[in-house]
Amino acid sequence: MNKTKVGQRIKTFREKQGLSIEDFSERTGLGLEFLGAVEEKDMYPSLGPLLKIARALGVRLGTFLDDHVSKDPIIIKLDEREEEFSMHSDMEHTASMKYFSLGKGKSDRHMEPFFIEIEPEDTEPKLTSHEGEEFIIVVSGKLKVVYGKEESVLQAGDSVYFNSVVPHYVAAHGEKCDIYAVLYFPE
Repeated sequence: MNKTKVGQRIKTFREKQGLSIEDFSERTGLGLEFLGAVEEKDMYPSLGPLLKIARALGVRLGTFLDDHVSKDPIIIKLDEREEEFSMHSDMEHTASMKYFSLGKGKSDRHMEPFFIEIEPEDTEPKLTSHEGEEFIIVVSGKLKVVYGKEESVLQAGDSVYFNSVVPHYVAAHGEKCDIYAVLYFPE
């Protein structure tokens, strides 16, 4: 399997389209420093900016994760899961979320399924919003969900399904939390 980092794949797509980092910044609405960190330092603060990057390049979010041709069905054995990327609440801290893609290899997919390990953080994550929907089920630990002005704490077996256009965030509540998440991004 090709171990090219997500940031390098983003840079490759940008360069193939002849976009300067300044043009890319304007197209995405994201800062130059941030985009440089994504491409060169493999930093990922949340799915919202990654979705803006994918849209600016005219590709699906999963394009950055795929390294082989589509096939059906996609079977991911538990012991074969590989961490695809980590996200940070800000670029000063270590990764708080480790994402394991469960749809990698299916290039015609319309959803992004993930298993995510979430570590507790000292700081509150920032609210984010993007087009689409999200479905999350808690496997272990407790998950804090902030959706608009509502706040909930979910436990193992609990789930949440919401419209992602409303500002939201999820975080481990007090201890490490594992979740399954399915994200849908309309085209």
